[in-house]
Amino acid sequence: MLASPRSYCAGVLRAIQAVEKALEQYGAPIYVRHEIVHNKYVVQTLEKKGAIFVEQTEEVPEGSIVMFSAHGVAPTVHAEAAERRLATIDATCPLVTKVHKEVVRFAKEDYDILLIGHEGHEEVIGTSGEAPDHITLVDGPDDVANVTVRDESKVVWLSQTTLSVDETMETVGALKEKFPNLLSPPSDDICYATQNRQIAVKKVAEDAQLVIVVGSKNSSNSIRMVEVALDAGAPAAHLVDFESEIDEAWLEGVTTVGLTSGASVPDVLVDGVLQWLAERGYGDVETVKTADESITFSLPKELRRDLRAETHAS
Repeated sequence: MLASPRSYCAGVLRAIQAVEKALEQYGAPIYVRHEIVHNKYVVQTLEKKGAIFVEQTEEVPEGSIVMFSAHGVAPTVHAEAAERRLATIDATCPLVTKVHKEVVRFAKEDYDILLIGHEGHEEVIGTSGEAPDHITLVDGPDDVANVTVRDESKVVWLSQTTLSVDETMETVGALKEKFPNLLSPPSDDICYATQNRQIAVKKVAEDAQLVIVVGSKNSSNSIRMVEVALDAGAPAAHLVDFESEIDEAWLEGVTTVGLTSGASVPDVLVDGVLQWLAERGYGDVETVKTADESITFSLPKELRRDLRAETHAS
């Protein structure tokens, strides 16, 4: 049972295309701060084309081009880049940018912002950096007991875009019990693609004895899908980067396998797993479709501007 939607979301596709376009436009190397998206194969493929991934802005030689990953960065990172005279291309997912703007607006109105997310995740670091004095991180329902605010009448929750919808709503429920006047964000923070992939894997998990999620260990949305599959009743669920990581022992007594992939995973990796399964007798594939996705995002404005200028020049 092959879940649909799966694989690339619009934000990931835009970020990967931005690196490829920048390499075409300006030539190698293009420096990228953090992994452009959390997928081992994608990062290795882009490295071969001339992308150099760095952890910190100071690793980028002065005057070079640096791209910010789909997860977003804090304002301090933009300031560091300006100090080093770096030309920046911002490939932050527009849905993450929306959360950043919400933070800025609520901080201006002097709200305490409760950011539901995982400590240390790049997206959370970037979002928190927009208004560090106003943000408290809430890492799941168990964290709610420790939360304190200045004024219970001025408190709002926002969330990391790649969380499990169910766990987030459980955290929100606990926060509302503690803070009855808690304001909700003006629109849904958890991204459409994360939600769609979780709904699809739930459907697959109802009938599969084993669910395989293709994705990297540092991909938040991929890890969540394993959890969602188990919560939805799958007896077993595993995360793999490649078909070579599948343990044949997982197939013992299994008549139906569910297969899906995280939002930063190219379909070529899913095809590899499908072939591996077909060779072991699981060649009959049924697609389980729960949504149509037609959202697309245009390239980062810096690339569009330069591409336009090039077109006019020629």
